[in-house]
Amino acid sequence: MLSSPLKYAYYPGCVAQGACGELHLSTQALTQALGIELISVKKAACCGSGTFKEDSQLLEDTVNARNIALAEELNLPLLTHCSTCQGVIGHVNENLKQCQTDNPSYLQQVNGLLNKQGCLPYRGSTQVKHILYALITDYGLEAISQRVTHKLTGLNCAAFYGCYLLRAQKHMPYDDPFRPEGMENLFRAVGATPIYYRGRTQCCGWPLASYATTESFKMAGMHIQEALENGADCIVTPCPLCHLNLDSRQPEVEKVINKRLGLPVLHLPQLIALALGVSPKELGLDRHIVSTKPVLEKLGIS
Repeated sequence: MLSSPLKYAYYPGCVAQGACGELHLSTQALTQALGIELISVKKAACCGSGTFKEDSQLLEDTVNARNIALAEELNLPLLTHCSTCQGVIGHVNENLKQCQTDNPSYLQQVNGLLNKQGCLPYRGSTQVKHILYALITDYGLEAISQRVTHKLTGLNCAAFYGCYLLRAQKHMPYDDPFRPEGMENLFRAVGATPIYYRGRTQCCGWPLASYATTESFKMAGMHIQEALENGADCIVTPCPLCHLNLDSRQPEVEKVINKRLGLPVLHLPQLIALALGVSPKELGLDRHIVSTKPVLEKLGIS
């Protein structure tokens, strides 16, 4: 067991407080079940989802330097549960730490903008960590396994990492960016069976959805079909934007590819919390577009 409780500055991001509210619910339920304390970063801003830098890299860096500085003020790591938020904020953190030695004048410019808004400066004193890797590296797979009360035996889970989680940062310290095993190892820890398929590390198509909708839906459909063909009972993702394209838009995807899919898509905290005995209602599993009932029935959970 852990020698002391874990505590994080919690960055929920925009989507988990809106279209994917069940992710926020399940993150809170999971961390409470594990005894992890979350301190909400209430003044945090949207990370920009990779779009700020299309106008200005300085804008993306400054907005997210402020987000990181809010966690630094609490002397806590910044915890994300969105692949995109992790990729964007983690990349900014990595770059600005490098600027401390390689380009101090640029960091001074960023902090000058923060100072004008009455914000604390970025110090580079903390980590930005997705909940997936917080569970693995901080809490530990063995410790999680010991907390399981409802083993997910027989459930075939297909991971869908999301591209930002794996490859937005120059140095991915927790996993292989092209052959990751983090989610699969976590599935095993709670008794589920990992399903491997080509699309698990690729883009879901969400970034294309606003201007190339058909192509976006074809990408999503291809990944869902591959997961089904390899025996998946569900897809599990650590990214709410991936969840939107794979779950919320799955009926539209079916029309584009002219094929019935019906594959449930779970948020990562939902899956792990189920194994810890948290009820489906508390996890918002009734909020999904594609019904999660087949997953619950296979697990014998009502």
